[in-house]
Amino acid sequence: MKPNIRRFAGWLATACLIIGLTSCGGSSVRLPRLADNATIVAFGDSLTFGTGASPDKSYPARLSSLIGREIVNHGVPGEISRDGLSRLPGVLDEIKPALLILCHGGNDFLRKLDTRETEANIRAMVKIARDRNIGVLLLATPKPGLMLSSPEFYDKIGSELSVPVEGAVLAKVLGDNGLKADLVHPNANGYSRIAEAIAATLERNGAL
Repeated sequence: MKPNIRRFAGWLATACLIIGLTSCGGSSVRLPRLADNATIVAFGDSLTFGTGASPDKSYPARLSSLIGREIVNHGVPGEISRDGLSRLPGVLDEIKPALLILCHGGNDFLRKLDTRETEANIRAMVKIARDRNIGVLLLATPKPGLMLSSPEFYDKIGSELSVPVEGAVLAKVLGDNGLKADLVHPNANGYSRIAEAIAATLERNGAL
């Protein structure tokens, strides 16, 4: 093989690896392995609460059955990130989980609040958990619009604070009318898809 061809082949292999990793919908950052009796807190707004489906079909309930760990659902419908930031320390101090799954920002976007404040609030929530030696998985919430996409600050926070980000599944689910109960909430099948994506991200990042 000629040198130029060898170099191209090496570049192509590297590019394919990068594409493969980034197309999975979650970043690759190692999480502490979860013990069989570990407790997880799912924290957020109505997407965590499970609005649009029965309680046993919410993503935390579905995820719990998938991974065999207790997951405490601390989703509050309508909550904005500022209120979540005030609420989180008490929840973590009470439950002392091994992992926090954080899904916040959607109501900020719906109310057209300052994105810079939303970013600061979510970053602060991640830091609160990290300061307590609690692992964090961040779910990126898309902004409303014709083409759903999540703000870049989720990946920025993940990179800065070394926490994995599941950046694709919420946009995919909320962009599919067959997976929604209404304009902004998944149905049972949608929550199941979210749970499956989170389980895959946890496994990929070493938690399972």
